[in-house]
Amino acid sequence: MELIRPSADLRNHYNEISKLCRELRQPIHITVNGRNDTVLLGETDYAQMKAELDLLRMLADAEEDVSSGHVAPVEDTLSDIRSRLLARKNR
Repeated sequence: MELIRPSADLRNHYNEISKLCRELRQPIHITVNGRNDTVLLGETDYAQMKAELDLLRMLADAEEDVSSGHVAPVEDTLSDIRSRLLARKNR
């Protein structure tokens, strides 16, 4: 069940709304004049959602690289990484 609260509650009952976000681990929809305006999410859930989105973007980029033939043998890639790390170390 989605939690929906008016914007006045955000001003007047912030601590309660913050606690709900953390404890229920659900987004809370804030309305202005009866219309959806903002969605609040606890920090932990936001961080998890962002990490998952970042991973999905990386996977999509990797899939695009494979589709367009931008791939190299893993040995070449690891060798290149080693070379770059050694060059950094010797600076």
